[in-house]
Formats: sequence, C-alpha cells, structure tokens
Amino acid sequence: MNNQRYLNDLKNCQLCPWKCGVNRLAGEGGVCRVGLPEVAYTGLTQVLKTFAVTLLGCSFRCIYCNAYRISQYPDSGWMYRGYVQPDVLVHEALSVFKTNFAQKMGVEKLSFTGGEPAIHTPYLEEVVAQMREQLPDLEVGLATNGFCTPQTMKRLVKLSSYLNFEIKAFDPELHYAVTGAPIEPILENAKFIASENPEKIRVFRTVVIPGVNDLEVPKIANFLQDIDPDLPYRLVGFRPHFLLYYHPGPSRNLMHKLVEECKEAGLKNVDYSGYSPDGTLITGYSFNNRLKNTYNFLNQAGCYRRPRNCGSCPENQYCPAIIMEPWTNLP
Repeated sequence: MNNQRYLNDLKNCQLCPWKCGVNRLAGEGGVCRVGLPEVAYTGLTQVLKTFAVTLLGCSFRCIYCNAYRISQYPDSGWMYRGYVQPDVLVHEALSVFKTNFAQKMGVEKLSFTGGEPAIHTPYLEEVVAQMREQLPDLEVGLATNGFCTPQTMKRLVKLSSYLNFEIKAFDPELHYAVTGAPIEPILENAKFIASENPEKIRVFRTVVIPGVNDLEVPKIANFLQDIDPDLPYRLVGFRPHFLLYYHPGPSRNLMHKLVEECKEAGLKNVDYSGYSPDGTLITGYSFNNRLKNTYNFLNQAGCYRRPRNCGSCPENQYCPAIIMEPWTNLP
C-alpha cells in the first residue's frame, strides 16, 4: 500500500491549514486524527441522483455535528468499513450504476461527503481518475467545510463538477468556538471559487443554530453578496446533535426572518430547508451572550480553552469534548 504514489502526500500531510506534517501512512495522526483514507459507507441518494461515498474524519470539531460518529472517528469509538482500494471502490460504483434500482432512481453521478473529504484529496483524485477512464463525462460532487490550503482547494475544484460549501460562522472568535478552527482560510477559498469558478458552486450553506450563530447569517450573506449577488445560499435548520443535543432548533419564523435579511443585504438566490415545529426565535440576545453560550456548551463537555483553537491545543490528540453518547452530557 505504501508504494502507491497517490498516497505520497500523506507522508508529510499539508493538505489543510493545520499543516500538521504528520506521516499518516505510518499511523500518525494530526488534528483530524486519521491516517489512511477510510470509507464509512456508500449509498445511493435519490435527491442528487448520486452514488455517495462517506469518508471518515474531519479537520473540524464542530459542537453541533450531525455526523459526529463519522467526523470524530476514531475517537467516537464506532467501527466502519475502513480503507478501500480505489479500484475496488470504482468497481463497486460502476456495478451499482448498472443495477435496476440505480437506473430507476436515475443515479449517474459520484459524490463525496463525510466527515471532510478534503483531508483525503489524493484518494479522491485517484478514484475520480479511474472512474473517468470508464465514464469520461462523469459528474462528481463534493461537500466541504472549505478548510484546506489554496493548493488543495484548486485540486478539489479541478476534480469536481460541483461543490456544496458550508460556512458555519463569520466572526473569527465564534467560528473558533463552534468549529475549533480559524475562519480566514474558509473565506479565502469561498472567494476563490465564487470569483474564479462560480459554475462549480452548487450552493453555499449555513446550519442555523438559534442562540449560537443566527446573527452570523446576514454577515455571511453580505460577504457573498460582495462577491456576486447571484450566488446561491441555503439556510439549513439545525437539529439537536452532539454537544447541542439539548439545544432547540430554529422556528419557522426565524428561518423566514433570516432569508429576508439576506435578501435585504442584496443576495438574490436565498432559501431555506428545515425548521423545528417547537423551535425558537431568540430576540434581544447579544452576540457576546451567544459567544458565552457557545463556550458554556464546550465547558459542559470538558473543553475549557478560550479562545478555542484545536490546532494549538495540547489535548488535540485526546480531546475531552468527544463524547460517545451526547444524551449523557446533561445540561
């Protein structure tokens, strides 16, 4: 396995802004804690008409992650499929495309999600290259948090047909608190794609968490509008997960309100999906209170560093805020 050239980038990993420089082929783990690219599972998605590959590990440690058992692997304690040779995965995908079930669904694309696919960029390139030898016009989708180096982002843009790009917050300290990572590389990559390769953007998106990042949405809309007012922006209603297992989701009124604020900022193509029937619309609640509230969630889970920075944290190899069963973390 180690003599496969496509894995050479993992010997001194510099794929994301953490630039840990670890030898992932030798089992060393950086902030993302993963070695070889590992597959959680594969499946068909009818909405996007794609064969989806879900990859393990992430460069973020988001407090609300709805796939924390995957993103926080291996610390989450769950077991998954593991490393799959590119040719094996390609054969599997091509075989699935031919099934009656896939053909009835109209599946004709390949997509990668996670976790965070960017930390496995060399693997994605190899799989896509082999797939396109058989299907030259294959469309490839990618869901990303945008936290990668400019060089890695250019590689992702080259291999993909479209990207779903998530911006989780805008204020630097709040973004650190929510994700453990800086916002600047994400905004730089978002601007690069939106300016240089707008045709590759399927959507920018933000998960709306009332009392945490809802005030960030108009700021993100202003940022996108300054690049191109026609950029697509989708707001996704938060559902309780991970450290925010007991936190309420957004009301329908809040989602409507934020969509209108984005449009007032000049962004034309804005919509939303999802809300909580018993959700909340928090008013009269300042940004500082939201930041304090976010750190309270972290403190309850065992993280007491402020500002939070997973890259420089001495505990990033055994994070105390990785809880296997969030419902045991009582508020």
